Amino acid sequence: MRALATIAAGCLLLSVPSWCGEKLNVEERVEIIRGLTAEFATAKVPLPRSKKALAIELDGKFDKGVWDATEREHGPAARKGDLVQVTKVTIDDERLVLDINGGFKGGRKWYQNVQIGSNVGMSQVGGPYTAAPGGTTVALLFHKPVPGMKAAEIKKLLAPVLDFEKHSVTEQYVETLPPPIKKAIKEQRAIEGMDREQVLLAMGKPRSKVRETKDGEELEDWIYGTPPGRITFVTFRGSKVVRIKEAYAGLGGETVKPPAPPI
Repeated sequence: MRALATIAAGCLLLSVPSWCGEKLNVEERVEIIRGLTAEFATAKVPLPRSKKALAIELDGKFDKGVWDATEREHGPAARKGDLVQVTKVTIDDERLVLDINGGFKGGRKWYQNVQIGSNVGMSQVGGPYTAAPGGTTVALLFHKPVPGMKAAEIKKLLAPVLDFEKHSVTEQYVETLPPPIKKAIKEQRAIEGMDREQVLLAMGKPRSKVRETKDGEELEDWIYGTPPGRITFVTFRGSKVVRIKEAYAGLGGETVKPPAPPI
């Protein structure tokens, strides 16, 4: 009964009751991971360093006694008002887990460990330094399979602990880019002229990478997609994208040109 009441409280908080009864699908899972990874927030309460994920209920409540005891044992990860960053997102059966500032082993150099990707792999992305003294892990508890929802709704549920609304360094960075690159990132696709970090922001971690030397130049292909279906090859020369190629692959993995659009 307590679990059901907690879930209901979360629905009322969001004023979006429809997500409570629907199970998270693959597309929503990817959107949550992309929408939260590398995002910045302001700590609204002190966050202790903790080896075990700090539990947060859907109504934003947490066991202050446990958090205080954890801080006495391991010290603070962030003080109230500190800027922190989500460096890894994991979606378990009944909870969503966020590493903050590199997790328990993170600290003042946590920005070197920022990752973008999904539960099949992570890629490193750079980020700015903050004054937060350490890292930790928090877990948003659902007490049932994580329902279908979006990253923006997760941020609202975490609002009593982490304020994502005042800033988003990722969004601010994207807004400084040339319009074609900014548009491509928002559309989650790569274009020529992008660097590696911009491709990661747009498309996440590639399934695989292949390097080759052609006419004395070293090229690297980032490969997205799995057979059967669309396969995208993003080719880098040095640090910049020089070519994007799309193909379709069957069950055997052999690629062919995409079919012509219907007339």
